[in-house]
Amino acid sequence: MVEEDIHKGERLMESCIEKKIYFHDTDCGGVVYYANYLKHLEEARTEYLSGKGIGLKDLMAKGIYFVVSHVEIDYKAPARYQDVIRIFTDIEKVGFSTLHFFQKVFREDNLLVEARTTLVCINRDFKPVRIPDGLDSILKRETRD
Repeated sequence: MVEEDIHKGERLMESCIEKKIYFHDTDCGGVVYYANYLKHLEEARTEYLSGKGIGLKDLMAKGIYFVVSHVEIDYKAPARYQDVIRIFTDIEKVGFSTLHFFQKVFREDNLLVEARTTLVCINRDFKPVRIPDGLDSILKRETRD
């Protein structure tokens, strides 16, 4: 059951988006092309942050960006054309300039993908910078620790 699978410790992964799989998401074998999961995971992380009141567009206007520095993905089962998938997102850790996300993708009760993604906070010169005050406290409240 999904509710059991998305538990990690005692905390439930609260953020979830639903996506329908379209033909452009699939490869010649009729399953979601592996790299397209990166787009879906990105959308889920963006919605997660937006749900916490963190507008990436507003941060960009201030010269603050979050960029992917590391991704680990375990593909467990394929999604196919017309499937509806659910992507659960949570933050595992907030560092000085990093955010560590944990995500799971499900089709109904079937776990399809698990992913860990690290984002680095950078400035306009592409140099790592401290996550802005206020923002880090919002995010640290959301960590799984």
